[in-house]
Amino acid sequence: MPGMLYLCATPIGNLGDMTPRVVETLRSVDIIAAEDTRNSIKLLNHFEIKTSMTSYHEYNRVEKADYLIEQMRQGKDVALITDAGTPAISDPGEVLVAKCHEAGITVTSLPGAAACITALTLSGLGTRRFCFEAFLPSDKKERAQILEELKEESRTIILYEAPHHLVRTLQDLYETLGNRRLTLCRELTKKFETVLPTTIEDALAMYSHEEPRGEYVLVVEGKSLKQKKEEQHNAWQSMSIEEHMAYYEREGMDEKSAMKQVAKDRGVPKREIYQYLLSK
Repeated sequence: MPGMLYLCATPIGNLGDMTPRVVETLRSVDIIAAEDTRNSIKLLNHFEIKTSMTSYHEYNRVEKADYLIEQMRQGKDVALITDAGTPAISDPGEVLVAKCHEAGITVTSLPGAAACITALTLSGLGTRRFCFEAFLPSDKKERAQILEELKEESRTIILYEAPHHLVRTLQDLYETLGNRRLTLCRELTKKFETVLPTTIEDALAMYSHEEPRGEYVLVVEGKSLKQKKEEQHNAWQSMSIEEHMAYYEREGMDEKSAMKQVAKDRGVPKREIYQYLLSK
């Protein structure tokens, strides 16, 4: 019988968040694949886990995934851990999981800490609908494209950022999204945990004279549906009725349907649009 892949969440700061199930699994599997074995050995030593480790990280994620799958085909069980948090979330583990599914290897996840969810629940912002963007791309063109998409996002937005890139990211967010509510989280679950509800503008002002320290999770307010509706209404009002009609007719609507939608967009009775067009 082939082995299994166990995705094992590890603490993001406080070792007390390690679950007994994860400890038991890490002791019982044949191999632990770790993002950084030098970092993970401290965790394993703390819990007296003697299982052998192998590295699995961004730079060997494809070839090492093939190796690990071969080990599982031979009947060995593999546990995947990241430096902190849940594997496969903004992590090369997603490659291994995908390859396991392709190979018919069973994958299971042992839940635990995840910085994005921890920060979201602490943020005071909407939690019913949210999107996770992790780290923004470093490539300027790709970064600008993602930011433009986030500009219209109505869900709460969760980002990760390193301290030396924080100010640049805040500036990019301010220039693209405007001044939104923002909660800055750092040192989550640790002794000096910081959760700061603020705004993008105020955060920029603060870090103009204070050096960012630690890894950050940024929880950003999405654009309200009311604001999106108002902006769309203003956009329609800036168009002539003829341009508005032509827009929907290019989309494949017949004249009657286009007239009905134009009236709805502009908040007027359909007969008003009909009478206007008839007079032309």
